[in-house]
Amino acid sequence: MNLVRFEPWSILDQMHRDLNRSTLRGLGHVNDEGAVADWVPAVDIVEQKDRFVVHADVPGVNPDDIDVSMDGGILSISGERRAEDRSAVDGVQRYERLSGRFFRRFTLPESADAENITARCTNGILEISIPKQPEVQARRIKVEVA
Repeated sequence: MNLVRFEPWSILDQMHRDLNRSTLRGLGHVNDEGAVADWVPAVDIVEQKDRFVVHADVPGVNPDDIDVSMDGGILSISGERRAEDRSAVDGVQRYERLSGRFFRRFTLPESADAENITARCTNGILEISIPKQPEVQARRIKVEVA
């Protein structure tokens, strides 16, 4: 039997945050509550034998607007999806695709080779390949008699 914590107000809190964000975005205030990013791309990270591979969903983002950097063992991915012209049109409108800045950070293990990271964007999927450094093998040291 699994115990699940019941939090009756969590759904209302989430709805309140979403309504605030939507209202502020409609008024032109994109960055509410000091947020670092306006949206967060979904990311998959896979460790392979010789490298780490990061796939990030960034549909509609121009590859020139994406910045990938590595500093102090932290991989940072940031960029911006530009908003489309949403001029007033008669009838019902619904906008669900977010625009604005995004930002993700990941701490990589010491085995990551920061000098040889490559990134490419194909069909709205950013692929970052982070090669691993060769493993240092333990070396046996002979003890001599003095």
